[in-house]
Amino acid sequence: MSFKESITTVLQKYAVFEGRARRSEYWWFVLAYSIVSGVLSGLGSAMNGSGAGTLFTVLSGLVALAVLVPTIAVTTRRLHDTGKSGWWQLLELTCIGSIIILVWTCMDSQPGDNQYGENPKGM
Repeated sequence: MSFKESITTVLQKYAVFEGRARRSEYWWFVLAYSIVSGVLSGLGSAMNGSGAGTLFTVLSGLVALAVLVPTIAVTTRRLHDTGKSGWWQLLELTCIGSIIILVWTCMDSQPGDNQYGENPKGM
């Protein structure tokens, strides 16, 4: 899945918590969000004290708020692809949980169909 396809798919499935998501879909979206967030935050910090700095800081917060639901949804589908429930995301509220979620999102797809649907790789 390409960068553009991944972003389009995640945003089209804005609040879809069913099914499975390939690693490429998940990680391209994470990369895109990280770049946008980093640029906006960086510009806000660089222009600190001015009206433009405040604008970029507010925009960064609005982007984070806008992609909150799609981020949770694509992470749920990614965990489904590895055979785990999306509820495991609650582990991220703990210190060690973020590491566990990181490892699981890096894992390859569970071969064949699972309880969450068909393998998106078609294997």
